[in-house]
Amino acid sequence: CRRLRRMPAFTQRPILMLTANDTLQERVNGLEAGADDYMSKPFQPVELQARVRALLRRTAPAPIPPLSAQSRTIAAFSLRGGIGVSTLATNLAVSLAQIWGDPVALIDLALTSGQSALMLNLPMRTTWGDLVNLPLADIDADLLDQVLIAHTSGVRVLAATARAEQRELITGEMVSYVLNQIRHRYAYVVLDLPHDFSDTTLTGLDSADQVLLLLAPEIASVRAAACALDVFEKLNYPTEKVTLLLNTTVEQGGLARKDIEMALHRSIAQVLPYAGDLYLSALNRGVPPALELATKPLGGVLERWAFQLSAESQRAKPPVAPTPAWLRVAQAMQPRKAR
Repeated sequence: CRRLRRMPAFTQRPILMLTANDTLQERVNGLEAGADDYMSKPFQPVELQARVRALLRRTAPAPIPPLSAQSRTIAAFSLRGGIGVSTLATNLAVSLAQIWGDPVALIDLALTSGQSALMLNLPMRTTWGDLVNLPLADIDADLLDQVLIAHTSGVRVLAATARAEQRELITGEMVSYVLNQIRHRYAYVVLDLPHDFSDTTLTGLDSADQVLLLLAPEIASVRAAACALDVFEKLNYPTEKVTLLLNTTVEQGGLARKDIEMALHRSIAQVLPYAGDLYLSALNRGVPPALELATKPLGGVLERWAFQLSAESQRAKPPVAPTPAWLRVAQAMQPRKAR
């Protein structure tokens, strides 16, 4: 029974222990081992049926809400490493959770070197590795709720596994199935993608409603972005699916925005300001700027940008109980509307 309870698939499953031992101590031992109920032999079939029905009533999971029209999957991606994709994904997830007051799923698909849990200072008690040996049919929304790690901001993280042998078992089919299950529970799903076009990465990109293509103001990053845009075109992604974001990683000497736009024949939707060592400090402490610096200029930029990426149906009308983050965004947007 203890071994079963250690398996993610059985953490919430009802367990009825049937045994010939009828002493008080045996009953206590069985319940402490993880059993929900205890029956000693012999017993009548009608009693067994009644106990099973009672267990099922007590442990019935909350119904999964239907896939919401505003459910939205946003992928952060770049073929160029080291320019802040994981930072972008983490802060976007935190900002969305803070603005709308609902849990947001952050899915780490950088399977060989994922940093999402680290950036939120979360212990990796559960990861993708807890799913790899399970049949897909056994992976449901309730199980995933046990595997995703909760952060105080409202973000729930599906962390990358640290074990190489487990990473090899994560397939595109599995990623597609898991993402579909998660979309039923979360209005927003943010994908932290690696710098490649592997099967699992392509699955994440295909599933995304919006792809945020991140680049830095340097030639190697622009070339990588051009390559990615070429692949997206071959994949027949609609132009509006891909949004260009420029992360100002250097204080001086970077390529000008207009020159980058001319080279890529695409407009840059958002420029993230130079933040010095703020991102590095945040990484080392596991506290994202979107949370710690929410009332500062950098936090404001991140919040407003997350609001712009939110579902149109949510942006169109004020929430019944607006969060402090929503109120900050609304106040910041008023001068723009006035102009």
